[in-house]
Amino acid sequence: TKRAPGGYRSRGEWFHKSRRLATLEHRLDEARAEYQAGVVQVVRGGRRLLGNRHHLEAAQLTETQWRQRWEAQRWFMAADGESGKRFGNETIRVTPDGEVSVKLPAPLAHLANSKNSRYVLSCEVRFQHRGAEWRDRIEGNRAVAYRIHLDDQCGRWYLTAAWTKPVVKTVPLEAARAQGMVGVDTNADHFAAYHLDAHGNPVGDPRRFFYDLTGTADHRDAKIRHAISQLLHWTKRCGVQAIGIENLDFTTEKTREKHGRKKKFRQLISGMPTGNLKARLVSMAAESGLSIVAVDPAYTSMWGDEHWRKPLTSTTRKMSRHDAASVAIGRRALGHPIRRRTAPPHDDQSDRRGHRTAQAGPGARGREGTRPPVTDRAHDARHRTGIQRTREPSASNTVRDARSSGSEHQMPLPHTV
Repeated sequence: TKRAPGGYRSRGEWFHKSRRLATLEHRLDEARAEYQAGVVQVVRGGRRLLGNRHHLEAAQLTETQWRQRWEAQRWFMAADGESGKRFGNETIRVTPDGEVSVKLPAPLAHLANSKNSRYVLSCEVRFQHRGAEWRDRIEGNRAVAYRIHLDDQCGRWYLTAAWTKPVVKTVPLEAARAQGMVGVDTNADHFAAYHLDAHGNPVGDPRRFFYDLTGTADHRDAKIRHAISQLLHWTKRCGVQAIGIENLDFTTEKTREKHGRKKKFRQLISGMPTGNLKARLVSMAAESGLSIVAVDPAYTSMWGDEHWRKPLTSTTRKMSRHDAASVAIGRRALGHPIRRRTAPPHDDQSDRRGHRTAQAGPGARGREGTRPPVTDRAHDARHRTGIQRTREPSASNTVRDARSSGSEHQMPLPHTV
Protein backbone atom coordinates (compact mmCIF):
# COMPACT_ATOMS: atom_id res chain seq x y z
CA THR A 1 0.00 0.00 0.00
CA LYS A 2 1.00 3.63 -0.33
CA ARG A 3 0.94 4.25 3.42
CA ALA A 4 3.09 1.29 4.46
CA PRO A 5 6.91 1.68 4.24
CA GLY A 6 8.13 -0.50 1.44
CA GLY A 7 10.65 -0.71 -1.33
CA TYR A 8 10.64 -4.48 -1.85
CA ARG A 9 9.13 -5.87 -5.03
CA SER A 10 7.74 -8.99 -3.39
CA ARG A 11 7.65 -10.98 -0.18
CA GLY A 12 10.32 -13.26 -1.64
CA GLU A 13 12.78 -10.39 -1.96
CA TRP A 14 12.05 -9.33 1.62
CA PHE A 15 12.62 -12.93 2.77
CA HIS A 16 16.05 -13.19 1.11
CA LYS A 17 17.13 -9.81 2.49
CA SER A 18 16.04 -10.81 5.98
CA ARG A 19 17.86 -14.12 5.78
CA ARG A 20 21.03 -12.38 4.61
CA LEU A 21 20.77 -9.99 7.53
CA ALA A 22 20.36 -12.87 9.98
CA THR A 23 23.45 -14.59 8.51
CA LEU A 24 25.58 -11.49 8.92
CA GLU A 25 24.40 -10.96 12.48
CA HIS A 26 25.32 -14.57 13.29
CA ARG A 27 28.82 -14.12 11.86
CA LEU A 28 29.20 -10.94 13.88
CA ASP A 29 28.23 -12.74 17.09
CA GLU A 30 30.79 -15.46 16.37
CA ALA A 31 33.55 -12.91 15.74
CA ARG A 32 32.74 -11.10 18.99
CA ALA A 33 32.75 -14.38 20.93
CA GLU A 34 36.17 -15.32 19.51
CA TYR A 35 37.51 -11.87 20.33
CA GLN A 36 36.35 -12.09 23.93
CA ALA A 37 37.76 -15.62 24.26
CA GLY A 38 41.13 -14.55 22.86
CA VAL A 39 40.96 -16.78 19.78
CA VAL A 40 42.92 -15.34 16.84
CA GLN A 41 42.58 -16.73 13.32
CA VAL A 42 45.39 -15.42 11.13
CA VAL A 43 46.58 -16.75 7.77
CA ARG A 44 50.00 -15.45 6.78
CA GLY A 45 49.56 -14.52 3.15
CA GLY A 46 45.82 -14.04 3.24
CA ARG A 47 42.83 -16.32 3.41
CA ARG A 48 42.00 -15.70 -0.25
CA LEU A 49 45.48 -16.76 -1.36
CA LEU A 50 45.10 -19.92 0.72
CA GLY A 51 41.81 -20.69 -1.03
CA ASN A 52 43.41 -20.18 -4.45
CA ARG A 53 45.60 -23.22 -3.77
CA HIS A 54 42.55 -25.46 -4.23
CA HIS A 55 41.31 -23.58 -7.32
CA LEU A 56 44.44 -22.85 -9.35
CA GLU A 57 42.64 -22.97 -12.70
CA ALA A 58 40.03 -20.46 -11.64
CA ALA A 59 42.78 -18.19 -10.22
CA GLN A 60 44.84 -18.62 -13.44
CA LEU A 61 47.92 -19.64 -11.48
CA THR A 62 50.32 -22.52 -11.64
CA GLU A 63 51.56 -24.28 -8.55
CA THR A 64 54.96 -22.63 -8.90
CA GLN A 65 53.46 -19.14 -9.22
CA TRP A 66 51.21 -19.75 -6.28
CA ARG A 67 54.14 -20.98 -4.20
CA GLN A 68 56.14 -17.83 -5.02
CA ARG A 69 53.30 -15.60 -3.88
CA TRP A 70 52.78 -17.68 -0.77
CA GLU A 71 56.43 -17.43 0.22
CA ALA A 72 56.65 -13.75 -0.68
CA GLN A 73 53.86 -12.92 1.77
CA ARG A 74 56.03 -14.43 4.54
CA TRP A 75 59.25 -12.68 3.59
CA PHE A 76 58.97 -9.49 5.59
CA MET A 77 60.53 -7.83 8.60
CA ALA A 78 58.86 -5.23 10.81
CA ALA A 79 59.94 -3.25 13.86
CA ASP A 80 58.07 -0.69 15.94
CA GLY A 81 59.69 2.65 16.65
CA GLU A 82 61.06 3.87 19.96
CA SER A 83 61.18 7.50 20.99
CA GLY A 84 64.54 8.55 22.33
CA LYS A 85 66.51 5.98 20.32
CA ARG A 86 68.81 7.07 17.55
CA PHE A 87 66.75 7.99 14.46
CA GLY A 88 63.61 6.71 16.17
CA ASN A 89 64.20 2.96 15.74
CA GLU A 90 66.87 0.66 17.20
CA THR A 91 66.07 -2.54 15.26
CA ILE A 92 65.70 -1.10 11.73
CA ARG A 93 67.63 2.15 11.51
CA VAL A 94 67.39 4.51 8.55
CA THR A 95 69.67 7.53 8.46
CA PRO A 96 68.73 10.84 6.80
CA ASP A 97 71.07 9.91 3.93
CA GLY A 98 69.03 6.75 3.23
CA GLU A 99 71.38 4.12 4.74
CA VAL A 100 69.48 1.12 6.16
CA SER A 101 70.92 -1.11 8.88
CA VAL A 102 69.39 -4.00 10.82
CA LYS A 103 70.23 -5.04 14.38
CA LEU A 104 70.98 -8.78 14.26
CA PRO A 105 70.08 -11.10 17.16
CA ALA A 106 72.80 -12.88 19.11
CA PRO A 107 72.71 -16.20 17.12
CA LEU A 108 73.29 -14.21 13.89
CA ALA A 109 75.81 -11.71 15.24
CA HIS A 110 78.64 -13.33 13.26
CA LEU A 111 76.95 -12.23 10.00
CA ALA A 112 77.22 -8.54 10.87
CA ASN A 113 79.26 -6.33 8.52
CA SER A 114 79.35 -3.34 10.90
CA LYS A 115 80.03 -2.73 14.54
CA ASN A 116 77.52 -3.35 17.34
CA SER A 117 76.11 -6.45 15.56
CA ARG A 118 74.50 -4.42 12.78
CA TYR A 119 74.09 -5.43 9.15
CA VAL A 120 74.16 -2.53 6.70
CA LEU A 121 72.32 -2.99 3.41
CA SER A 122 74.19 -2.15 0.23
CA CYS A 123 71.30 -0.08 -1.21
CA GLU A 124 69.94 3.28 -0.10
CA VAL A 125 66.30 4.28 0.22
CA ARG A 126 64.42 7.55 -0.20
CA PHE A 127 60.84 8.58 0.48
CA GLN A 128 59.08 10.55 -2.24
CA HIS A 129 55.89 11.00 -0.20
CA ARG A 130 56.23 13.10 2.99
CA GLY A 131 59.98 12.84 2.91
CA ALA A 132 60.46 16.15 4.71
CA GLU A 133 58.10 15.14 7.49
CA TRP A 134 59.90 11.81 7.91
CA ARG A 135 63.27 13.57 8.06
CA ASP A 136 62.06 15.93 10.78
CA ARG A 137 60.92 12.99 12.91
CA ILE A 138 64.12 10.96 12.71
CA GLU A 139 66.32 14.00 13.31
CA GLY A 140 64.33 14.61 16.49
CA ASN A 141 64.72 10.91 17.51
CA ARG A 142 60.96 10.39 17.50
CA ALA A 143 59.47 6.93 16.97
CA VAL A 144 59.15 5.65 13.38
CA ALA A 145 58.04 2.08 12.55
CA TYR A 146 59.48 0.30 9.50
CA ARG A 147 58.44 -2.72 7.47
CA ILE A 148 60.56 -4.43 4.79
CA HIS A 149 58.59 -6.66 2.41
CA LEU A 150 58.87 -8.26 -1.03
CA ASP A 151 56.58 -7.55 -3.98
CA ASP A 152 56.77 -10.71 -6.07
CA GLN A 153 54.90 -9.24 -9.03
CA CYS A 154 57.31 -6.31 -9.39
CA GLY A 155 60.33 -8.25 -8.13
CA ARG A 156 61.32 -5.49 -5.70
CA TRP A 157 61.85 -5.02 -2.02
CA TYR A 158 60.10 -2.09 -0.36
CA LEU A 159 60.60 -0.29 2.94
CA THR A 160 57.54 1.35 4.47
CA ALA A 161 57.74 3.97 7.22
CA ALA A 162 54.85 4.77 9.56
CA TRP A 163 54.37 6.95 12.61
CA THR A 164 51.59 8.11 14.89
CA LYS A 165 50.29 11.60 14.37
CA PRO A 166 49.61 13.82 17.36
CA VAL A 167 46.07 14.35 18.56
CA VAL A 168 44.27 17.10 16.69
CA LYS A 169 44.08 20.22 18.86
CA THR A 170 40.91 22.24 19.08
CA VAL A 171 40.93 26.01 18.82
CA PRO A 172 38.33 28.50 20.12
CA LEU A 173 35.52 29.18 17.71
CA GLU A 174 36.18 32.91 17.81
CA ALA A 175 39.77 32.37 16.69
CA ALA A 176 38.66 30.16 13.82
CA ARG A 177 36.15 32.79 12.63
CA ALA A 178 38.47 35.78 12.99
CA GLN A 179 39.81 35.82 9.42
CA GLY A 180 36.73 34.54 7.63
CA MET A 181 35.61 31.13 6.45
CA VAL A 182 35.50 28.90 3.40
CA GLY A 183 32.11 27.23 3.05
CA VAL A 184 32.15 23.82 1.38
CA ASP A 185 29.12 21.99 0.01
CA THR A 186 29.70 18.25 -0.36
CA ASN A 187 28.22 16.56 -3.44
CA ALA A 188 28.44 13.19 -5.13
CA ASP A 189 31.16 14.23 -7.59
CA HIS A 190 32.64 17.56 -6.44
CA PHE A 191 33.18 20.06 -3.63
CA ALA A 192 31.58 23.49 -4.11
CA ALA A 193 33.50 26.13 -2.12
CA TYR A 194 33.12 29.86 -1.58
CA HIS A 195 35.32 32.31 0.35
CA LEU A 196 33.54 34.54 2.90
CA ASP A 197 35.01 37.32 4.99
CA ALA A 198 34.50 37.68 8.74
CA HIS A 199 31.22 39.56 8.18
CA GLY A 200 29.74 36.81 6.02
CA ASN A 201 30.15 38.58 2.66
CA PRO A 202 31.13 36.41 -0.35
CA VAL A 203 34.54 37.28 -1.79
CA GLY A 204 35.53 36.54 -5.38
CA ASP A 205 34.08 33.71 -7.44
CA PRO A 206 33.02 30.19 -6.40
CA ARG A 207 35.38 27.27 -6.83
CA ARG A 208 34.76 23.60 -7.56
CA PHE A 209 37.00 20.62 -6.89
CA PHE A 210 35.95 17.50 -8.79
CA TYR A 211 36.63 13.85 -8.02
CA ASP A 212 35.64 10.56 -9.64
CA LEU A 213 34.36 7.80 -7.36
CA THR A 214 34.56 4.96 -9.87
CA GLY A 215 37.05 2.13 -9.78
CA THR A 216 38.74 0.40 -6.89
CA ALA A 217 38.70 1.56 -3.28
CA ASP A 218 42.32 2.73 -3.46
CA HIS A 219 41.55 4.74 -6.60
CA ARG A 220 38.54 6.40 -4.97
CA ASP A 221 40.54 7.21 -1.85
CA ALA A 222 43.30 8.76 -3.95
CA LYS A 223 40.79 10.93 -5.81
CA ILE A 224 39.32 12.19 -2.53
CA ARG A 225 42.79 12.98 -1.16
CA HIS A 226 43.65 14.88 -4.34
CA ALA A 227 40.45 16.95 -4.19
CA ILE A 228 40.96 17.72 -0.49
CA SER A 229 44.57 18.75 -1.17
CA GLN A 230 43.41 21.22 -3.81
CA LEU A 231 40.78 22.57 -1.41
CA LEU A 232 43.31 23.04 1.40
CA HIS A 233 45.84 24.78 -0.86
CA TRP A 234 43.17 27.19 -2.13
CA THR A 235 41.98 27.84 1.44
CA LYS A 236 45.47 28.81 2.55
CA ARG A 237 45.82 31.14 -0.43
CA CYS A 238 42.59 32.86 0.63
CA GLY A 239 44.17 33.67 3.99
CA VAL A 240 41.52 32.05 6.23
CA GLN A 241 42.10 29.60 9.06
CA ALA A 242 38.93 27.47 8.99
CA ILE A 243 36.66 25.51 6.67
CA GLY A 244 32.92 25.16 7.23
CA ILE A 245 31.32 21.88 6.16
CA GLU A 246 28.01 20.13 6.69
CA ASN A 247 27.78 17.46 9.36
CA LEU A 248 26.26 14.90 6.99
CA ASP A 249 25.29 11.45 8.20
CA PHE A 250 23.28 9.11 5.99
CA THR A 251 23.46 6.00 8.18
CA THR A 252 19.69 6.00 8.73
CA GLU A 253 18.52 7.68 5.51
CA LYS A 254 20.15 5.53 2.83
CA THR A 255 18.12 2.38 3.48
CA ARG A 256 15.59 0.94 1.11
CA GLU A 257 12.83 1.36 3.66
CA LYS A 258 13.49 5.12 3.78
CA HIS A 259 13.55 5.94 0.06
CA GLY A 260 11.73 2.96 -1.42
CA ARG A 261 12.51 2.24 -5.08
CA LYS A 262 14.20 5.54 -5.80
CA LYS A 263 17.30 3.80 -7.05
CA LYS A 264 19.00 6.85 -8.52
CA PHE A 265 18.43 8.87 -5.37
CA ARG A 266 19.76 6.06 -3.18
CA GLN A 267 22.83 5.77 -5.40
CA LEU A 268 23.36 9.52 -5.16
CA ILE A 269 23.28 9.46 -1.35
CA SER A 270 25.43 6.35 -1.09
CA GLY A 271 27.96 7.87 -3.49
CA MET A 272 28.66 10.88 -1.30
CA PRO A 273 31.92 10.16 0.58
CA THR A 274 30.74 11.30 4.00
CA GLY A 275 32.77 8.84 6.09
CA ASN A 276 36.03 9.12 4.14
CA LEU A 277 35.57 12.85 3.81
CA LYS A 278 35.37 13.42 7.57
CA ALA A 279 38.40 11.28 8.35
CA ARG A 280 40.56 12.61 5.52
CA LEU A 281 39.58 16.25 5.82
CA VAL A 282 40.17 16.45 9.58
CA SER A 283 43.58 14.76 9.42
CA MET A 284 44.80 16.62 6.33
CA ALA A 285 43.52 19.97 7.60
CA ALA A 286 45.33 19.44 10.92
CA GLU A 287 48.58 18.85 9.01
CA SER A 288 48.03 22.12 7.12
CA GLY A 289 47.21 24.10 10.26
CA LEU A 290 43.53 24.63 9.38
CA SER A 291 40.43 24.13 11.52
CA ILE A 292 37.15 22.43 10.62
CA VAL A 293 33.76 23.82 11.68
CA ALA A 294 30.84 21.39 11.23
CA VAL A 295 27.37 22.91 10.96
CA ASP A 296 23.81 21.68 10.77
CA PRO A 297 22.97 20.79 7.12
CA ALA A 298 19.26 21.62 7.45
CA TYR A 299 17.90 23.79 4.60
CA THR A 300 21.32 25.01 3.45
CA SER A 301 20.66 24.20 -0.20
CA MET A 302 17.12 25.56 -0.21
CA TRP A 303 17.85 28.80 1.67
CA GLY A 304 21.11 29.36 -0.17
CA ASP A 305 19.32 29.05 -3.50
CA GLU A 306 16.58 31.40 -2.29
CA HIS A 307 18.74 34.17 -0.85
CA TRP A 308 22.14 34.01 -2.61
CA ARG A 309 21.89 32.44 -6.05
CA LYS A 310 20.19 35.32 -7.86
CA PRO A 311 22.08 38.23 -6.18
CA LEU A 312 25.50 36.69 -6.95
CA THR A 313 24.67 35.79 -10.56
CA SER A 314 26.10 38.22 -13.11
CA THR A 315 27.22 38.29 -16.72
CA THR A 316 30.66 37.04 -15.72
CA ARG A 317 29.68 34.73 -12.85
CA LYS A 318 27.37 31.75 -13.02
CA MET A 319 25.96 30.54 -9.73
CA SER A 320 24.52 27.07 -9.20
CA ARG A 321 22.46 25.71 -6.36
CA HIS A 322 25.56 24.07 -4.88
CA ASP A 323 27.56 27.31 -4.98
CA ALA A 324 24.76 29.14 -3.18
CA ALA A 325 24.63 26.33 -0.61
CA SER A 326 28.35 26.80 0.11
CA VAL A 327 27.65 30.47 0.94
CA ALA A 328 24.86 29.41 3.30
CA ILE A 329 27.15 26.89 5.00
CA GLY A 330 29.90 29.46 5.41
CA ARG A 331 27.54 32.04 6.94
CA ARG A 332 26.16 29.46 9.35
CA ALA A 333 29.70 28.48 10.36
CA LEU A 334 30.48 32.16 11.01
CA GLY A 335 27.42 32.50 13.20
CA HIS A 336 25.47 34.76 10.82
CA PRO A 337 21.93 34.14 9.57
CA ILE A 338 21.70 32.67 6.10
CA ARG A 339 19.30 35.19 4.63
CA ARG A 340 20.52 38.43 3.13
CA ARG A 341 19.73 41.92 4.39
CA THR A 342 16.15 43.10 4.07
CA ALA A 343 15.23 45.65 1.39
CA PRO A 344 14.65 49.30 2.44
CA PRO A 345 11.16 50.77 2.60
CA HIS A 346 9.69 52.75 -0.26
CA ASP A 347 9.65 56.53 -0.47
CA ASP A 348 7.57 58.56 2.00
CA GLN A 349 7.26 55.61 4.40
CA SER A 350 10.35 56.06 6.54
CA ASP A 351 13.15 58.52 5.79
CA ARG A 352 13.07 58.59 1.99
CA ARG A 353 15.20 55.45 1.55
CA GLY A 354 17.98 56.48 3.94
CA HIS A 355 20.37 53.51 4.16
CA ARG A 356 20.44 51.10 1.27
CA THR A 357 19.69 48.17 3.56
CA ALA A 358 18.16 47.64 6.96
CA GLN A 359 20.24 44.94 8.62
CA ALA A 360 18.84 43.35 11.75
CA GLY A 361 21.35 42.58 14.44
CA PRO A 362 22.01 39.00 15.57
CA GLY A 363 20.13 39.58 18.86
CA ALA A 364 17.28 41.66 17.48
CA ARG A 365 13.83 40.17 17.92
CA GLY A 366 11.79 39.89 14.78
CA ARG A 367 14.66 39.29 12.39
CA GLU A 368 13.48 35.73 11.85
CA GLY A 369 9.82 36.66 11.86
CA THR A 370 9.11 35.76 15.50
CA ARG A 371 6.05 36.95 17.35
CA PRO A 372 6.32 40.53 18.64
CA PRO A 373 6.66 41.03 22.41
CA VAL A 374 3.58 41.18 24.59
CA THR A 375 2.33 44.69 25.44
CA ASP A 376 0.11 45.91 28.27
CA ARG A 377 -2.53 46.91 25.78
CA ALA A 378 -3.35 43.29 24.97
CA HIS A 379 -6.53 41.95 26.53
CA ASP A 380 -4.71 39.19 28.41
CA ALA A 381 -1.39 40.95 29.01
CA ARG A 382 -1.60 40.70 32.83
CA HIS A 383 -2.14 36.95 32.71
CA ARG A 384 0.79 36.31 30.33
CA THR A 385 3.32 38.80 31.69
CA GLY A 386 2.34 38.86 35.38
CA ILE A 387 2.24 42.67 35.44
CA GLN A 388 -0.21 44.21 37.95
CA ARG A 389 -1.75 47.56 37.27
CA THR A 390 -0.98 50.27 39.85
CA ARG A 391 -3.93 52.60 39.15
CA GLU A 392 -7.51 52.40 38.09
CA PRO A 393 -8.51 53.35 34.60
CA SER A 394 -9.65 56.89 33.95
CA ALA A 395 -13.26 57.84 34.66
CA SER A 396 -15.85 57.32 31.99
CA ASN A 397 -17.27 60.16 30.01
CA THR A 398 -20.81 59.24 31.12
CA VAL A 399 -22.25 59.48 34.58
CA ARG A 400 -23.74 56.04 34.45
CA ASP A 401 -20.39 54.30 33.84
CA ALA A 402 -18.46 56.31 36.40
CA ARG A 403 -16.71 54.39 39.18
CA SER A 404 -16.03 55.46 42.76
CA SER A 405 -12.58 55.23 44.28
CA GLY A 406 -12.29 54.15 47.94
CA SER A 407 -15.58 54.55 49.89
CA GLU A 408 -18.96 55.16 48.32
CA HIS A 409 -19.11 58.56 46.70
CA GLN A 410 -22.08 60.04 44.92
CA MET A 411 -21.39 62.05 41.83
CA PRO A 412 -23.00 65.56 41.97
CA LEU A 413 -25.70 66.21 39.47
CA PRO A 414 -25.27 69.11 37.12
CA HIS A 415 -27.18 72.30 38.02
CA THR A 416 -29.90 73.42 35.74
CA VAL A 417 -30.70 76.99 35.00
